[in-house]
Amino acid sequence: MKLQLSLALFLSVHALGLAVWLSISAINNIRAFAGSAAAVGATMSMAPLRQPPAIDTPLLSRAIASPALHRLALLGVLALQLAAAGAGWAGCWQLLVVGDLGAARPWLNLALSGFTAFLFAMHLGGLWFGYWIRQEGLQLTHVALLIWAVVAFFLFNTPWA
Repeated sequence: MKLQLSLALFLSVHALGLAVWLSISAINNIRAFAGSAAAVGATMSMAPLRQPPAIDTPLLSRAIASPALHRLALLGVLALQLAAAGAGWAGCWQLLVVGDLGAARPWLNLALSGFTAFLFAMHLGGLWFGYWIRQEGLQLTHVALLIWAVVAFFLFNTPWA
């Protein structure tokens, strides 16, 4: 296998994986909207901090108990997920079908921007509602996904060989 072909293969697999992941994340939130809204609501209402043993912190004054606002927050994340997935698929088309990495880059960068935007919405929202105190796994997942987005940006935008 020639170097250029192996690079194109690796970039294509990664672009396709990104588009599929973004699509599944959006589909999951559509199919299980009520459950996803409840999960968002648990963080926004700071319910984990009230579970025994309760953690008394001044941050509890930030709690938002409105299910309507929980659904609205999820709709914002979902809109970003759908936009990111669409851009990811457009980038895959340019890369896999047209065979033009230069034409794929703006789409892949747009997908990564949407990905980063909804991750920051969840990560910074979680920070605001103190999720690091009882939802460490969720916070670490958001950090890992942000690292993936940054690495993918450099992968798609660095000239290789």
